[in-house]
Amino acid sequence: MSPHQRRLIFERLRAANPHPSTELAWRTPFELLVAVVLSAQATDKSVNLATAKLFPVAGTPEQIVRMGEEKLIEYIKTIGLFRNKAKNVVALSRILLEKHGGEVPQTREQLENLPGVGRKTANVVLNTAFGQPTVAVDTHIFRVANRTGIAPGKEPLEVELKLLKFTPPEFLKDAHHWLILHGRYVCVARQPKCPQCLLKDLCGYRSKTRSP
Repeated sequence: MSPHQRRLIFERLRAANPHPSTELAWRTPFELLVAVVLSAQATDKSVNLATAKLFPVAGTPEQIVRMGEEKLIEYIKTIGLFRNKAKNVVALSRILLEKHGGEVPQTREQLENLPGVGRKTANVVLNTAFGQPTVAVDTHIFRVANRTGIAPGKEPLEVELKLLKFTPPEFLKDAHHWLILHGRYVCVARQPKCPQCLLKDLCGYRSKTRSP
């Protein structure tokens, strides 16, 4: 794919959605961090339903630590892997209090040192909460990057590094949200909605679906 084609793709995505954002509900960097940790192998909708009840009661590291794992489980038991996630959320909250003054750090290294936080989660927080030009490659972005040819790669880190290299700088801050939403609602896994895709003439996907 040429640089011109990549630019056209992002220009169209921006025109269709000038101010994209995560579909997770959050008000503070800490709430976003917790929501992203909870969202692993779960839907944003299920996480939002749980955090709508949790955050008014425990929306800070102090409140989460005070709540403890067993009470936290009562709020998140509708989400997959809830026991392990409760353990990680309480542990990371304690570390934030002990090492970071209760604040969410703004470097990938510090974030990845928190329990339950990997590279993808760190990138979401850095990009969404702090506006850093990073791209968190989840299954949706991995699929879109490979299907379209915008940043093909055999594993997520390769795709991430190519997106950082090939995405025009003015689009990098929002690229994560545009691509994930495109993969979630248009370039879906089993039956991509190619006929209604605004990128279909730029996309390198050979097995495009057709209108019924």
